[in-house]
Amino acid sequence: MKDHTILPVRAVTIVFFSIRKSPATGINRRTHNPVQEIHRAMKILAIHGSPRTIRSTTRRLAVWVLEGAREAGAETEMVDLCDYRVTPCTDCEGCRMTGTCVYDDDVPALVARMKEADGIVFGSPVYIDNVTGQIKIFFDRLADAIHYQILTGKYGCAVAVTEESGGDEVVAYLNHVLNYLGVISVGGIGIATRGKDGVIDRAEPEARALGKKLAGAIRHGFSDPKQETEITGNRAYFKSIVDANRDFRTVEYEDWEKKGWLD
Repeated sequence: MKDHTILPVRAVTIVFFSIRKSPATGINRRTHNPVQEIHRAMKILAIHGSPRTIRSTTRRLAVWVLEGAREAGAETEMVDLCDYRVTPCTDCEGCRMTGTCVYDDDVPALVARMKEADGIVFGSPVYIDNVTGQIKIFFDRLADAIHYQILTGKYGCAVAVTEESGGDEVVAYLNHVLNYLGVISVGGIGIATRGKDGVIDRAEPEARALGKKLAGAIRHGFSDPKQETEITGNRAYFKSIVDANRDFRTVEYEDWEKKGWLD
């Protein structure tokens, strides 16, 4: 069953400025009027890839991240990926030509929810030292979103749970996918339960703190030069794809041109 959580209407930030000319330089300067500002609520979306859905310990970890973000003022939403129809990519290159996948499933709606969010949380249990097959299939379907960097400017984080090994490696991979999408990660948590009850519960404060850190990054900004260098390098490579498709993806090409990414 899909998660049809109804969220409250998000306020829109409207900031009014007056234009005032400096008597010393003659340059027009923009003056902020704080009385007329309406704050926009931030939104954080978690995408959880365990087939155990609500019975998953990884989901519990992701929920705590969201609860921490809510305590910091964010609206949050949880997506149990296995409740949705996600068809495996066949590398037909249909999306490259048109921006639309040939498969009529739930991926476009999920991508739209990612675009609407300010922050993204990826969560997966460890299956043979890697992410679940379900979330990997979803990632494969994000190729066009990656090539066109549609989530640039957002922040994210990652969580993973394992019994013994691979937790840190899966967190690193999830954060790597965020970087591919143009998202800067504020961190991640990998928990090895060793098959013991209560281990996951002890991670709750750390998970809540990660959610608050994510909300803080959205509100105040967050810089990581290493990630920023990687994202810039990825974009330099993707530029060749955008340029090659310029005649039939004109809207996306013009968007990149406006952002200065084709220079």
